[in-house]
Amino acid sequence: MTEELNATPRRRRARRPRPYPAGGAPTAAAKSQPRRCFAPVPAVSADALEAIHQASLTILEEVGMDVLHDEARAILKAAGAEVEAGTDRVRFDRGLVEAQIGKAPERFTLHGRVTARNVEIGGNYLAYCAVASAPNCVDLEGGRRSGTRADFRNFIRLGQTLDAIHIWGGYPVEPADIHASIRHLDALFDLLTLSDKPVHAYSLGRERNLDAFELVRIARGIDAETLLREPSVFSVINTSSPLRLDLPMAEGVIQMARHGQPVVLTPFTLAGAMAPATIAGAVAQQNAEALAGLVLSQTVRAGAPFVYGGFTSNVDMKSGSPAFGTPEFMQSSLLGGQLARRYRLPYRGSNVNAANTVDAQAAYESVFSLWGAVMGGVNLLKHGAGWMEGGLHASFEKMVIDADLLDMVSAFLAPLVVNDDTLALDAVREVGPGGHFFGCEHTKARYRNAFFAPMISDWRNYESWEEAGSPTAYQKANQVYRSRLAEYEAPPIDPGIREALEAFVAGRKQAGGVPTDF
Repeated sequence: MTEELNATPRRRRARRPRPYPAGGAPTAAAKSQPRRCFAPVPAVSADALEAIHQASLTILEEVGMDVLHDEARAILKAAGAEVEAGTDRVRFDRGLVEAQIGKAPERFTLHGRVTARNVEIGGNYLAYCAVASAPNCVDLEGGRRSGTRADFRNFIRLGQTLDAIHIWGGYPVEPADIHASIRHLDALFDLLTLSDKPVHAYSLGRERNLDAFELVRIARGIDAETLLREPSVFSVINTSSPLRLDLPMAEGVIQMARHGQPVVLTPFTLAGAMAPATIAGAVAQQNAEALAGLVLSQTVRAGAPFVYGGFTSNVDMKSGSPAFGTPEFMQSSLLGGQLARRYRLPYRGSNVNAANTVDAQAAYESVFSLWGAVMGGVNLLKHGAGWMEGGLHASFEKMVIDADLLDMVSAFLAPLVVNDDTLALDAVREVGPGGHFFGCEHTKARYRNAFFAPMISDWRNYESWEEAGSPTAYQKANQVYRSRLAEYEAPPIDPGIREALEAFVAGRKQAGGVPTDF
């Protein structure tokens, strides 16, 4: 499927950025990145967490992983793993696994095309990605349809205008009208020119990885040595649960680690289908698969950025379809974050739902998914805005609503300031008993600044809502989405860099693109 609490943060002036590379500044000043001002919530005791860790080591040592990649097996064998003769099975000694823990950085900077779009991954920072990898898209006018490049570009334009979205976590919708052999070239070109935020590359063969590295290098105006030092593109690596790492995913781990770019290792474990039908058992298997990926990554390049991904949920046992936003999904999110902190790794979670339209189900499942991830200590939130139907479609309106939700979460996570000014004793003295605070100086000085004003609801009363035609949240989000597309302005990019990107894409197309079989 291609899909630690630091010191208590304080409000501080943003660091003066380094001079922008030739790509130019973003169209609008990027908001400061949200940070968690409280400790994540543990799901289990320290003893129970250790039991899960030991169970994962037992799985890797006794059962092992099937690694469907000759070079990956050779790398692991040279590191001390046992490769079963004549098969793809690899077993990992406990000591081998334990030796890799602590090599990857606890926190790193993911670089955007311009410095102001850089984001921190790890520590108490949160970074939100847009929806990714949906084959279909939906909006109120056009309904559900297969993704096209036109839709893909409109998602980029919309996401560029939403400050709540920090990173492109993949293609918001697959531009299926572009041939698979060259799709990555056009898609990454669009992401790097219509937006200036950090990007993701799909690990679907060595050539796609190498093309992504070169496109990002050109867009940032840097050399290969700088790219090796400065993570600038990440890739989600999904194990084929249970306990299998397939050819393109293993190749992706090797290439990303070798070039110093982040791997987000995410087993896609569904309890009762691809993992045991208990949260503890499913997460123990998830953990074993993630640790196997960590061993491969750190063996290829010690210190390569690595993110621990959690995506364990349960299934509808009647249909076999995945369920999201469930209590089980929330529990596994908390537990995955607890394991990531044990290994001193950044943690990836998701904002997902299984609803077919933008309705109450979509809202509450998204809130539950998001809350499980946030309270679990998420650092990299995949599918933060726009995911619908279990990942089968991306919604323009849901992207707007989710961005609103992400802004609210960020406001909640900010530290609560208590001082003479916020205690407002002068305002209380001014108003006194029986008055109101609407007109006092303390209120007027903070109106529209002190409190979060939702993008969607506008806080209308019933009468004004009726006068406006009684719009639903879906309809209001559609209005916002349409107006933002109309107001979109492409971020500046140096003409020479744009020409170099165009020339690289044209040259790779003329060479035939990349193979489409693995």
